[in-house]
Amino acid sequence: MATRQKAWPQWSPPLITVDTSSLRALFSKPYGAPAPSAEQWRAAYSEAVIFEDPTQQQQGLDAYLAAQEGLLKRCDDVLLKPLSIALEGNTAFVEWEMGLKIKGIEFIYPGATRLLLNDEGKIVDHRDYFDFVGPTFGPVPVLGGFVRWLYKRFVS
Repeated sequence: MATRQKAWPQWSPPLITVDTSSLRALFSKPYGAPAPSAEQWRAAYSEAVIFEDPTQQQQGLDAYLAAQEGLLKRCDDVLLKPLSIALEGNTAFVEWEMGLKIKGIEFIYPGATRLLLNDEGKIVDHRDYFDFVGPTFGPVPVLGGFVRWLYKRFVS
């Protein structure tokens, strides 16, 4: 007679409901505070997430987490402050302000994120929209003047 082994349920991270409250928590990091943990990201993001911002494109949750960790390592401190959040169906938008402190200089980037959710409520596509050039090079002596001049050439 064959014995049956009891099948143990496989552990999976708890599902979170992606709502304005959970998005506010994921997009909040005051200066001096820790960033959301890998477990928090894993609870909200699909393993196959696609991430894109003005500086990079990553595919997969591990690559996304590595990109987040890389940013934290390159900076003395990071701020992320959500301003407004909109959620309709499987699409969410988060308007935010990001601050990066690097070698005594603070760079401020206003921006927005568009998130697409799958049927399980996990984020499968994360796209950040912000001006990388102006806030990065604007404060730099000489180079900042050139960047402002260049921007004016396109606006005027």
